[in-house]
Amino acid sequence: MNESLNAADLSVPAQKIPDAPQYGQATLSEILPSAATALGVSGFSNALGLQPTKRVVVIMVDGLGWNQFKSHVGHAPFLRSLFAEGRKLGTGFPSTTATSLSSLATGVTPGEHGMLGYDVVDPARRRVVNQLGGWPSDLNPEAWQTRPTVFEKVAEHGIHVATVSIPMFAKSALTRASLRGPKFVAANQPLARARATHTVFESQRNALVYTYFNELDKTGHKFGVDSSQWRDTLEELDYVIKSLVSRLPEETTVLITGDHGMVDVPESQRIDYSRYPELVDGVELTSGEPRGVQLTFAPGTDETSRLKVKHAWHKEFGSKAWILTRQEAIDRGYFGPITPEHEARLGDLMILAAESIAFYDGRRVAPMAFEMVGQHGSLTSGERYVPLLVHRTK
Repeated sequence: MNESLNAADLSVPAQKIPDAPQYGQATLSEILPSAATALGVSGFSNALGLQPTKRVVVIMVDGLGWNQFKSHVGHAPFLRSLFAEGRKLGTGFPSTTATSLSSLATGVTPGEHGMLGYDVVDPARRRVVNQLGGWPSDLNPEAWQTRPTVFEKVAEHGIHVATVSIPMFAKSALTRASLRGPKFVAANQPLARARATHTVFESQRNALVYTYFNELDKTGHKFGVDSSQWRDTLEELDYVIKSLVSRLPEETTVLITGDHGMVDVPESQRIDYSRYPELVDGVELTSGEPRGVQLTFAPGTDETSRLKVKHAWHKEFGSKAWILTRQEAIDRGYFGPITPEHEARLGDLMILAAESIAFYDGRRVAPMAFEMVGQHGSLTSGERYVPLLVHRTK
C-alpha cells in the first residue's frame, strides 16, 4: 500500500508510535521457559534469571496491568510487599487475552504461535474467528495453533503440570489451542482456586502449576480501572493470593503476572465506525478488537481504493489512533518473527488507539459491547505492560 499523499497531509497522534515489544528479553513469552529452566528442564532459555527451584506456581491475574497496579498498589498490601523487587514485562501485541496467554504458554512470539487477537481472519474460509468464545465447530484448535506448549515439554520430563482455573475453560478452544498439556483442576471461586493449588502441591514433589484469576478483568471491563469496584476486586484478590502463597511448601517459586492492562474509554469515545461509509469502503472483514481494529479488503480491491480508506481514517481519527498497514506493523516488529500462514490472519489495515477511544463495527457486535468501560488491545503503556512479581517460599 504505497503512500501518494504528503505525510504532512496526514493527521497523527501527539504521542509517538511505540517501539516493538522486547521479545526474547522481557515479555510474557519469557516466563515459562525461564520457569522450566529453574525446574531443571533443559532446552529452554532463562531470560528472566530465575533461580533453581523444586516447584513453580504461575499466578495469572487477567487484567492486571503495570500502570494500574502501580497506581493502586496501596490497595494490595501483600502484592505491594513484592513490588520493590518486581519488574515490568511487555505483553506482546496485540495486548489481549488470547494472544497473551498463548505467548505465555508457548514461550514464542505472537507471530510464531499465530493467535493474533480477539477476532482474527481465517483466510482459508474468508471469515472471522473469535479466539475466546466464538470458535467454529469445523476449525480444530490444535491444528490452528500447532506450537507445543511449555507445559507439554515440562511434563515430558516427569514434572507434574496442572492448570487451576474456572470449570468452563476446561475444554475451551483457547485451552485446547494454546494452554494444552496440564491436568485441568476446576474451581469456581477464587479461594477455591487457591485451595486447589495447595492440593496439587501437597501431592507432588516437583510441579509446575498455572493458576488463573479472571475477576479483575471482568470488573475492569464493566466499571473501568479507575473505579471503586476495580480497587475492591484488587483488594479481594490480594487476600486470596496471600492465602495461596502462605500455604505453599518450601522451595516454591511464585510468579505473579497479568496478561494486559486497561484504559478507560468514555461513552462518547466508543465509536461505531461502520456509520462512516468511507472508513469501510471495499472492506470485506473486520477483526481485531475495539482498540486495535483490523480491516481486510475484499479480493480485487485496488491499491488506490485501499489508500483512500487509509487516508479517510487519518482524516477522521488520525489524531487519536496510529494507522498502519499490515506490512508496516510487521516491519516494526510488533508481532515478532511471523510465518506467511500467520500473516494471512491479520487485516490489511490496522487502527490502533492512541487515546481513550475505541472503535466498533456496529454491524457485527451486540449493543452491549458499547457498554464496556475498561478496554485494551493497543500499544499504549496502560495496555501493553504488566508486572512480574517473584516470591520464593522458605
